[in-house]
Amino acid sequence: MISLSIVETTLPFTNPVLKFLLILVIILFTPILLNKIKIPALLGLIIAGAVVGPNGFNLMERDSGIILSGTAGLLYIMFLAGLEMDLVDFKKNSKKSLVFGLYTFIIPMVLGMVVSLNILKFSIPTSILLASMFASHTLIAYPLVSKLGVAKNRAVNITVGGTLITDTLALLVLAVIVGMHTGEVNVAFWVKLSVSILLFGATVILIFPIIGRWFFKRFHDNISQYIFVLMMVFLGAFLAEIAGIEAIIGAFLTGLALNRLILRTSPLMNRIEFVGNAIFIPFFLIGVGMLVDYRVFFKDW
Repeated sequence: MISLSIVETTLPFTNPVLKFLLILVIILFTPILLNKIKIPALLGLIIAGAVVGPNGFNLMERDSGIILSGTAGLLYIMFLAGLEMDLVDFKKNSKKSLVFGLYTFIIPMVLGMVVSLNILKFSIPTSILLASMFASHTLIAYPLVSKLGVAKNRAVNITVGGTLITDTLALLVLAVIVGMHTGEVNVAFWVKLSVSILLFGATVILIFPIIGRWFFKRFHDNISQYIFVLMMVFLGAFLAEIAGIEAIIGAFLTGLALNRLILRTSPLMNRIEFVGNAIFIPFFLIGVGMLVDYRVFFKDW
């Protein structure tokens, strides 16, 4: 450990105030500097995370606080995607989203399995798991798309719907592989998974709007409304995990469920976007950067 006797701390920093200060400095100055050279701020935050993380200068560890904030940021991105989506266009383009989602799942899945089996010489279960990682993706660039004001573009609408389909399929593959590893893949497994997913979907799509409508009619306090929305996001994410799928699916469906209740020009929508873009999403991007070990690019081929 490297001692910094002046402030009585060590590297990586353990003082929570100092860690939070460093993150805020990154969030503030990275976009300002990168805008001058026309580089998207979200890319800069990922790079900054790699530089200050355990694989860089080791100023911070990816501890539980960073993980919590990063998880919240990922859920926030998926929630915003569902909340800002034009539901009329979403229904109109549902078939195109289905086709696009199948393409973005099947092609990486097949190529990943071929490479894993024939070049890396992995077993079939390992190859399927690795290929499903190739097939899955998140809407990491969505904040930039939203900032540019093209979130309602037809291509964006199709892509967001396709991403939901792709991730759902990839995460189902993960659930099956885990079930195979524990010897639980049987008829009861498929029945339980199907029923739990259907119950989860019905709860979020049908019941969440009723709860939201009731709350917004009776409580008009700005803070209470925002905290309620945040609570519903994490509730939807938690219910998704109980159902056996990933939390991001629950966050996205929560956004769809509350879509008609939160007007685009309302103060509540402004607060949701502001807090997400200022705190939650940057924390997520920095956390992603901390996972990157850029040194491997310089070690060998």
